Amino acid sequence: MNKEKVVVVGMGYIGLPTSLALTNGGIDVVGYDLDARKIETLKKGQLTFKEDGLMDLFEEAKKKGISFTSNIKDLVNENFFIISVPTPYDKDSKKIDPSYVVSAFSSIYSICPEGSIIVIESTISPGTIDKTVRPLVKEKHVNLVHCPERIIPGNMVYELKHNSRTIGADDAEIGERVKKVYSSFCEGNIVITSIKVAEMTKVVENTFRDINIAYANELVKICEKAGVDVYEVIRISNAHPRVNILQPGPGVGGHCISVDPWFLVGDYPMEANLIKQARLINDSMPEYVLTRVSKVAEKNNISFDRIGIYGLTYKENVDDFRESPSLQMLEFRQQTCSKSFVSFDPMLETKIVEGQEMDFKTFLSKVDLVIVMQNHKHLLDNKNLLKGKIVFDTKNCLDIDGVYKY
Repeated sequence: MNKEKVVVVGMGYIGLPTSLALTNGGIDVVGYDLDARKIETLKKGQLTFKEDGLMDLFEEAKKKGISFTSNIKDLVNENFFIISVPTPYDKDSKKIDPSYVVSAFSSIYSICPEGSIIVIESTISPGTIDKTVRPLVKEKHVNLVHCPERIIPGNMVYELKHNSRTIGADDAEIGERVKKVYSSFCEGNIVITSIKVAEMTKVVENTFRDINIAYANELVKICEKAGVDVYEVIRISNAHPRVNILQPGPGVGGHCISVDPWFLVGDYPMEANLIKQARLINDSMPEYVLTRVSKVAEKNNISFDRIGIYGLTYKENVDDFRESPSLQMLEFRQQTCSKSFVSFDPMLETKIVEGQEMDFKTFLSKVDLVIVMQNHKHLLDNKNLLKGKIVFDTKNCLDIDGVYKY
C-alpha cells in the first residue's frame, strides 16, 4: 500500500493533536478548518490553545511537512478524511445536535472521489451515522467509519499515543486500512467492530465515569446532612480492596462527560434512569456549592459583592472552559440576582465572563471569600497569598488556615 494522505477536518481540541500525531507517525496530513484565522495562526507556527507537550509535537510536525488550509477546493481528489468537529446536545430534548458533523460530511462528500474513506472521530450517539450521515450517501459510494476520540485535555499527547482505540467499519478491509493509519502513532490496542458498537462504547465509557462522579457528589450532600466528614468517609471506605470511590467536586464540565450521557437519556428516555439521575446530581453541584458558600459568607459576615471564584476552566491546568461548573454557577447567579462574581483563572489569556480579573493580586484585593473551583498548579504555588481570606475549597486541595470544605 502506498503512503496514505489524510485530511483532518476540524482543527480544534481533538483534530489538531490528531493531525500532528499522524504527521509525526509518517502520514502525509492536511489540516482543514473553515476558520481562516485559525488556519493562518497555525501556518505561522502558533498554537490555538494550550496543552502540555503540544508545541513539541507541532514543531516536529512542521519539520515533517504538515500543511493547513481553509479552502475546500484544495482537498479535491483526496480520498481519506477524518472528521473531528463538535457535537453539542440540545439542552431541552437531551438529544445530540449532529449539525456540525452533517455539515462537515456534506462538504467533504461534495468534493471527494468515489470509494473515499470518511472517518468520523466526533463523539456521537448510537445510531447517528445510520440516521443522519448514511442517508447523505447517494450518487457515489464512500466508506463510512467511526473512530471516536479518547483523549482528555491536560494529557492529550500521552493519551493519543497510549490509549486504546475502537474502529467501527462496515467493511473489515476498510477497517484494517484505517487501523494501519491510526497505528502510525497509537501504541494502544486497536479494536475493529461495527459502527454502531463503536458509537455506543464511547458514550458508555463517559457515562460510566459520570455515574461514579455523581455517587461521590451525592455523598457530599448525605454527609452534610449526617454531620460527618465526607473525605474521611471516602478515605476509610476506599481502604476496602473492592471499593474505589472518587473524590467529589463542584460539578462536571468539558465536552465529554457532561454531554455524552445526555445522548443516551435523549435517545432512550425510558431506559436511562440511573444515567439521567447521575447527570442531574452532577448538574446540581454548582448551585449546591453556592448554597454552601452563602452559609459561610453569612457566618463570617461577608457581602456577596466580596465573593470571588478562582478557576473558570473545567479541568486543572488547561485553558478549556467548555461546560465548566464555574460558568454554570455564574449563569445561575445572574439568573437569580442579575449580578456576577469577581473571578480569576491563570490559564485564560482573554476575558470570557463579566467581572473576570486578569491579575491574581487584583482579584484578591476585591474579595474576602474565595471559592476554589479548580486546583490549578498556580493556586498551589501561590496559596500563601490567600492568607487573611476565607476560602471555600471544592477541590480539597488546600491545607491552610481559614479553609472550609465539603
